[in-house]
Amino acid sequence: MNDRDWLELACDLARSCPPSETAFSVGAVVVSADGEEISRGYSREGDPHVHAEESALAKISPDDPRLAGATVYSSLEPCSARRSRPRTCTRLILDSGVRRVVMAWREPLLFVDCHGAEELAAAGVTVLEIPELADRAREPNAHLVPG
Repeated sequence: MNDRDWLELACDLARSCPPSETAFSVGAVVVSADGEEISRGYSREGDPHVHAEESALAKISPDDPRLAGATVYSSLEPCSARRSRPRTCTRLILDSGVRRVVMAWREPLLFVDCHGAEELAAAGVTVLEIPELADRAREPNAHLVPG
């Protein structure tokens, strides 16, 4: 699978999220450098406050050597500000050692002012946006951000 395929899977995972009026529905997949899925997660998976990237990364041992070459695919830009937890998804990604993030949709200014892509890039993480998939990422969030 290529970047677009993995990101489409992340967008599909966002549909698994229990609906919320106060948080986006997001899906995330962590893929090793050799193209194998390591983990996946989605917002509110098992916990009403968990974010997709947080859920996926929590399923991987922090000392897993595959993390250094892994890519996080997320339907929404990783958060850089957060009300429900002390560590943002941007911080969790940086702390994990992941060096590449691919996302579909920049977080709109609705709940917080997000600068995840900029913070990741400033820390040396390669950030790729595939805006052609933004509509797909917005679908499970249409109740929050119409069209």
